[in-house]
Amino acid sequence: MPVNTIILDWAGTTVDFGCMAPVEAFKKAFEEKGIQLTDREIRKPMGMLKKDHIKQLLSLDKVKKQWIELHGRPSAEADVSSIYQDFEKYLFADLAENSHLKPETKQAMKKIKQLGYNIGSTTGYTKEMMAVVFETAKMEGYHPDYVVTPDDVDSLGRPYPFMIFENMRHFQNRSMEEVIKVGDTITDIKEGKNAGVLSIAVTEGSSEMGLSLEEYKGLSKEEMERLNQQTAEKFYQQGADLCVKNLLELAEILQERSTIQKLREKKKEAVTN
Repeated sequence: MPVNTIILDWAGTTVDFGCMAPVEAFKKAFEEKGIQLTDREIRKPMGMLKKDHIKQLLSLDKVKKQWIELHGRPSAEADVSSIYQDFEKYLFADLAENSHLKPETKQAMKKIKQLGYNIGSTTGYTKEMMAVVFETAKMEGYHPDYVVTPDDVDSLGRPYPFMIFENMRHFQNRSMEEVIKVGDTITDIKEGKNAGVLSIAVTEGSSEMGLSLEEYKGLSKEEMERLNQQTAEKFYQQGADLCVKNLLELAEILQERSTIQKLREKKKEAVTN
């Protein structure tokens, strides 16, 4: 069966170059509790349901140690809820401002739609958060055919495959072979792998790369190339079927359907072996 559905992530993939909004919100929310985190530590679980993300950060050895020193006890479920409330407060404060399209999104999505593909999406954001992100993206010219949040699948967000399955239900896909998942985090790749679909990673402006648009533009062409290659290697180590620099490169690959067929054959061969 030919591929007919592309399921895209949001922050770091189609909007918010560098996935900056959630990083800053997590950092400030943990600072409220006296915990200092690096951007790299915050980004490692990126793409998960946000409460699960917080639990992952609280499970870090250095955080557990800091928490006991500060509060005299291990963190509890009530602390997760408290941090999440602060996270939401900081995220909503500047979510619209940090939901602008990545530079190539509008042109790439127009081309992909012209090629006849369905465009679905998954996210780590809640439905309420996505209402803000979607409206900003829509005003700038991007509106996928379908949006699924963890709220739509009983909070079983990434790396669970259920948001992908919900997209497939909507588009009436008959087979995993009709679907490609595209994202900018390791969690996106795991989501695609767990769903049994082709998983493609975007390197430029990804959370995994971790640079803002201004920081990225400040690099030389050689530095950009080296950083994209290093980021791609990390994705391939986690099972990505393909890495692209940006969404325009993805659109070119989708136009050349023989490339997708080769990826599918390679995936089948890997499963057989």
